[in-house]
Order: sequence, then C-alpha cells, then structure tokens
Amino acid sequence: MSNQKIPRKVATGLATGNAAVPELAAQAVMQAMEAADTKVASSVLLFLTSEFARDPVPALRAAAKAASCIQVMGCSAPGILTEEDWILDAPAAAAMVFSDGINLQTTSVNKASQLLVTLAAPNAINTTWMSAPGVRFGGVSGDAMGQGPFSVWQNGKGAVAGHCEATIQGVEAAIAPAHGLRMLGKPQLINAANGHDLQMLVNKPALATLRQACAAIKGAEDDSLPLHSLMAVFADSELQIDEGVYQLAALVSGNESDNSVTLARKVEKGQYLCWAIRDAEAAQFNLKQTANQLAAQLPDKPDFGLIFSCLGRGPYFYGGVDRDLVLLRQLFPGMPFIGFYGNGEIAPVNGINELLQYSAVLGLFSGQTK
Repeated sequence: MSNQKIPRKVATGLATGNAAVPELAAQAVMQAMEAADTKVASSVLLFLTSEFARDPVPALRAAAKAASCIQVMGCSAPGILTEEDWILDAPAAAAMVFSDGINLQTTSVNKASQLLVTLAAPNAINTTWMSAPGVRFGGVSGDAMGQGPFSVWQNGKGAVAGHCEATIQGVEAAIAPAHGLRMLGKPQLINAANGHDLQMLVNKPALATLRQACAAIKGAEDDSLPLHSLMAVFADSELQIDEGVYQLAALVSGNESDNSVTLARKVEKGQYLCWAIRDAEAAQFNLKQTANQLAAQLPDKPDFGLIFSCLGRGPYFYGGVDRDLVLLRQLFPGMPFIGFYGNGEIAPVNGINELLQYSAVLGLFSGQTK
C-alpha cells in the first residue's frame, strides 16, 4: 500500500474587537475549529494582543472551553497575525488548533536534537535554559513595554518561570531565521576588540571602516550615522557570513575618542565582521529565499507554518503593510500560519540557540506520512 499523507487537521482563527474580552479568544478558537472540521482540539496555540497582558486568564479559560482541551499555549504580544490578516493597536486574538495526531506536547526531559517552540517574557531570557538541550525557535512576548504579569502561558495558565516550550508531535519540521540585511561591503578580519568595543578591522580603526561603509548610502556630506538601521554581522569565518550563518549585534555608539564602535554583543579578535543595514527589499528577498529552502527540506509540501517577527520588522518597517505576510500568502496559498510581532526572536544559528533582533523566524511543518 502506498504511503498516505495525514489529512490536514491544523487551522487558524482571528478575532478582533473594541475591548479585551474573553469572547475574542473563544471566537478565534471556534473559527479555527470550524476550519479544521473538528469538535475537539488536542491543543491550541493562542496569541493575544497587549490589551490582555494584565489578566489573560479569563481569555485562556474561554479558549480552553471552546476547544474542549486544557493544553492552551501562547503569549501576549504588541501585534498578532494569521494568514488572514495582521492586527496592531487593537484588542485581538489569534488561535491555531491542532487535532488528529498533530499536537503540542510538553516534555520534562529534552533531547539535544529536539525541536521546541519557545515563548518567553523579556525578563525571563537567560543563558541557562536557552543553552539547555533542545533546538529552540520562537519569540519574546510581553506587551509593548515588555511587561505583563501573565505574558506567557501553558496548560491554560500563566507560566511562572516566564517562559514555556513544547514540541509539535506528528510533523516534519524545517526552521530558519530571515534577517533582511543588506551587506555594506565584504567581511573583514577583527584585529582588536575589548568586550563590546570593536577597535580595529583589517588594521583600520573600526569607526573609520563604519563611516566608509555608510558613505555610499547616506552621502558624504552627512557626517551622522544611522545607528538605528545598522547592524554588525559577525562569525568565525568569511564563509559562514557568506552562507548566512552568522550572529548579529546592534550598534550602541560610535566613539570619537578612540575611533571604536560599541556593539550590543561581544566580539573577539580573529573573528570576521561585516557592516550591514536593514533594508526592505533585502528582507523580502531573504524571506522568500528562506521559505523556499525550508519547503524544499520537507518530505511533502508544508501543511502549516509559524512565524515570529520583530515588531520593528512588520508593518512599521514596510510602510503600513506587512509585506512578509503578503509574500507568505503568495508562496503558500491557503496554508494556515500564525505568529506575532515581539521584542526578540529565538532561533538556532550554527548549532547555538540565539536571541535575534529585527529578524523573522519561520517554521514550516508537514504532516508525517504513515
């Protein structure tokens, strides 16, 4: 008998209103249940906007009741999305329901290769659990100020630790971050660095190399640096940067006193670094390339997807339209996906779970064959 693919039993719902009432969560779940043609869900991924952050429990109970299950996992965020639309600055709920052999499952002991959907509040990010066994991908939640007493939840109640994680059972998965940066030149060898202060690149003062890289994009007559749009891309080799396997660091300041550049992360002598700038067209190209590569890794076409995007990358970045959402709809017509705009993104980079900025982390999932 030939292999038969498991019928898709994953679907989404999106509800918005004028107030953060529990009925919005129930409405989103019921829409998803109807789309999945199921009466009982095995689990629910529920994202709520910031208006719910102070007291999400009534909404969690409403979602659990509508789904007839207690495994409700999710978080609050400044904005949420499904394949239907994105919502910012309004009370809303987005739900993805799982059933018929596909479900979210918590584990007490994780394997090193185990893929974990990971959600965390800003104050819960630390190296202890980020570096524990498991391949993590997800996002940093919270309200617009990175706060909220129950900003992360699992099993239908607030996660006391401030973070939660679960595997998605019954699927094959492919995940990767899309950074959306345009490189300003080629990778250069770091000759000197002191903690967060980058001092010398290819035997030149770091600040001088940054100004040289920016000259083509800002005009020689303007001596200021667009630090909010610039990033440092670094890795252990030029090849890693060329292949997109690199770490990112925001720029804190350019220091005229010693011609160094202070970065948000430490770099080391002997590594390679390239200056880069956030760019809308580069972001679209990189996301399309990433999505196609992930789809090619799966044994069959993807059944659903998750996307965790930076608040600074969504509609605010694209001039009022989330072009990432438009692109995903074009690439995967009719495919359900869900996500949120957060305060950081989590993904494995070169075998290490990293906290990213201004990125989009995409996961595509295909139901296993039997």
